[in-house]
Amino acid sequence: MTFERENVRRLAGYVPGEQPARAVAKLNTNENPFPPSDAVLAALKEVDGEMLRRYPDPTAWAFRTAAARLHGLTPDHIIATNGGDELLRLALTTFLPPGAPLGVADPSYSLYPVLAAIHGSPKYAVPLHADWSAPADIARRWNKARARLAMLVNPHAPSGRLTSVDELAAIARAFKGVLVIDEAYIDFVDPGISHNTIGLVSEFDNVLLLRTMSKGYSLAGLRLGYGIGSPGLIAPMLSKTKDSYNVDAVSQKLGEAALRHRAEAVRTWDYVRVERSRMLRELSARGFACAPSQANFLLATVPGSSGTAEGLLRRLAGEGIFVRWFNQDRLRDSLRISIGTQDENSALLTAVDGVMQGGV
Repeated sequence: MTFERENVRRLAGYVPGEQPARAVAKLNTNENPFPPSDAVLAALKEVDGEMLRRYPDPTAWAFRTAAARLHGLTPDHIIATNGGDELLRLALTTFLPPGAPLGVADPSYSLYPVLAAIHGSPKYAVPLHADWSAPADIARRWNKARARLAMLVNPHAPSGRLTSVDELAAIARAFKGVLVIDEAYIDFVDPGISHNTIGLVSEFDNVLLLRTMSKGYSLAGLRLGYGIGSPGLIAPMLSKTKDSYNVDAVSQKLGEAALRHRAEAVRTWDYVRVERSRMLRELSARGFACAPSQANFLLATVPGSSGTAEGLLRRLAGEGIFVRWFNQDRLRDSLRISIGTQDENSALLTAVDGVMQGGV
């Protein structure tokens, strides 16, 4: 006998990247290669038994205030969430009627359709162009499918391509539902690129930005993120659909410290950008075709003469080097490689050289 709902029984769950106990280089889950800032670690030392004994602030006011100040907004534009993924769930629960389709791009973050299926909604996927850009009529297609919620990751995952603010504005203007722009990797965009999406929140009442503390701030182990949107979008999630105490006290305290003292985190972003450029050059020199990336990873297509991407994945794992492979259309020939420390990245290149010389 099974007690699962029918839609849950049918779905294939999301498969996270492998978390090996030991690795020479763990480059498969896009974590920041450096520890949190000294300010965060100092805040961690201040955690005491009294903080753990009591329930946390249900509104995460101090964290939301820090986030609002960072972005030049007021706290009623911010909601704190248990990782960015909780914001995705809240958006579905709050804005998408069960059974109505969720608009997505294809390929994209594979959790989106899983969450939609749990919600009882199908996905309506619009294929991306060969360069991973979105079709100019993507919003019209979502509207035609009667999607009332859409999720668009930018920089794109798994390619790292950046959609411009003007392009995003055009999509938001045309789309008749709520547009979630998943900015999990926004911290790694080159500062020379004019890319400030906060203005979209003021211009469009249907735009909800997703930010995470996992990548840029080295806090993946805490599970902390936040949403930025018009008060009309934030209020129902904050007062009605989120869990009563959705963000624990430790995460709130450390997240606030991370946002108020960003200098060390910003230096890690600069480091990642430099290493990203180096790895792009090195992998290209080895025959890999890499998509231009503004994230903390590269999507590298394995040279046709070197066997399969899956084969290379397994050989690298045997050397203690972990990267990500996706068994789906348009991605089977590629590996997604997180940008690690210089030593980790060099270890990957050395392992690739050894594997390719021996044949994949």
